[in-house]
Amino acid sequence: MNPRDQPFTARITLLSSVPMGTEPAVRGRQRAQHLGPERRRPQVLDTALEIAVENGIADVTIAAVADRMKVTRPVVYACFTDRVELIEALIRREEDYLLRGILDALPRRRVEADEAVFVEGFRALLHTVNARPVTWRLLYGNPDPAVADSFGRGRELAMERCTRRLRPTLRAWGTAEAERKLPALVELWVSAGEGAVRTLLSRHGEWNPDTLGEFVGAAVYRALRHA
Repeated sequence: MNPRDQPFTARITLLSSVPMGTEPAVRGRQRAQHLGPERRRPQVLDTALEIAVENGIADVTIAAVADRMKVTRPVVYACFTDRVELIEALIRREEDYLLRGILDALPRRRVEADEAVFVEGFRALLHTVNARPVTWRLLYGNPDPAVADSFGRGRELAMERCTRRLRPTLRAWGTAEAERKLPALVELWVSAGEGAVRTLLSRHGEWNPDTLGEFVGAAVYRALRHA
């Protein structure tokens, strides 16, 4: 007999026989479903990011995300149709954040840049890293093939923008053989940024974005200025 067809007192008896330990789980799952896919999607991505940083992209599955969020799998499937869509959305979101950080960190458009301009740029980059380190740990030089392309695109963009900024600056400084030296100097500049990011992430107690940005920015300026 369907429980709804039973007398009211019988239904109360049936409900009271459910173990109390299961009640919070049932209520929790109902609340999760009531949030709706649009409000739930950022939470799903945040959880997937935690798993990816801790264990790698390979461990990001619908089941793993649902388990960590303490919801049922259909709650996650309502946000993303499958694991592939979930991972693509995660990488796209984090890649956008990384690229914005790289662009914001480039020095102001001043042809004859001084040391302060480079220090300001490196500080801006490292403050971006410090604000959301999980993104940089996931994408910045991660050997996982699933995210290697994202790091490659970020580096390619940084090289292209730095080349555009540095070419007129070298000319303004009167650098000898500026065009021949330009690719090597841009590589030095971008590599110094990557090294600064890795240093901040791995030795956070020894540096902060301002002190490390000042140190690396000044060093890069002197290397470029006297090349």
